[in-house]
Amino acid sequence: MTQPEKIGEDLYLVDLNDLNLEKRTGSYILAEEEITIIETSASPSIPHLLNGLEELNIDLKKVRNIIVTHIHLDHAGGTGLFLEKCPNARVIVHQKGYRHLENPSRLIQGAKAVYGEKFDELFDPIIPIPSDRLLTMEDGEKLSIGEDRVLTFIDTPGHAKHHFSILDSKTNGVFVGDTIGVYYPLSDVELYLPSTSPNQFNPHDMLDSLEKIMAFNPDAIYFGHYGKSDAPEHVTEQLTYWLPEFIRSAETIVNDVNEGAPEYVSKLIADDLFTKVQTTLSNQGIATDHHIYRYIELDLSVCAMGLYDYIIKQQAKTP
Repeated sequence: MTQPEKIGEDLYLVDLNDLNLEKRTGSYILAEEEITIIETSASPSIPHLLNGLEELNIDLKKVRNIIVTHIHLDHAGGTGLFLEKCPNARVIVHQKGYRHLENPSRLIQGAKAVYGEKFDELFDPIIPIPSDRLLTMEDGEKLSIGEDRVLTFIDTPGHAKHHFSILDSKTNGVFVGDTIGVYYPLSDVELYLPSTSPNQFNPHDMLDSLEKIMAFNPDAIYFGHYGKSDAPEHVTEQLTYWLPEFIRSAETIVNDVNEGAPEYVSKLIADDLFTKVQTTLSNQGIATDHHIYRYIELDLSVCAMGLYDYIIKQQAKTP
């Protein structure tokens, strides 16, 4: 198991080896008076989180806050399992996600629709969280976790309606979950792509959330997938470039194929986007057999479903 990485003052990143992939999904540990964990990933990742806490000599009894940016299972699926090991902790979630952590039946149903027979391997078990251990945060609400560390919660829909981001006063960084995309771990090239998974993706909300986050003039962006970026301006540049590209690609293919099956059309969208991303990276010297393409292909297959869903909903609104 990989060691926790110190990425800021009293701030550590633990690789959760989501899907058995390195640098796929991370958990952030804020080693403050109130020990705070941001993101748990799915239940199969919990041993990696526990190992990271052990390496930092953090007693599970001292964990106070477990924060999930949103309730998609690759961010919050293991929260109930982890909470069982933290007797003094509470879970902080967006108000629109509260009921789904208390009763995850709809989360499970939705994930099974996307992941099918792989669901158990990827996510089982998903344990309900008692209501008396759940806490919601409103837009702009603050939480003091140490003498000089305050977390500010920011309502940031776009990827999902049940998504908030968190501004950390000590590092002036923002934990953004998936709301402004995915950061791919390449040594020589920066790549940030939108995360447009079904079924609440909205590009206008996503850009509004980007603007809202950048209005804080952050020095760092902490992505759920994966890690710390010290270049918020590059995040903005790439998201505002790639998001319209994603929409254009999806609209063109949906209109060309017309009444094709959703799975077939989504596959065409994913393939088209993969070609565009691969061409961009190839022009920057990234070999076509680089392992990062496994991550990108996986993400784009889910992104394409969300794009298809969004385009079809928009067309249904048009007379």
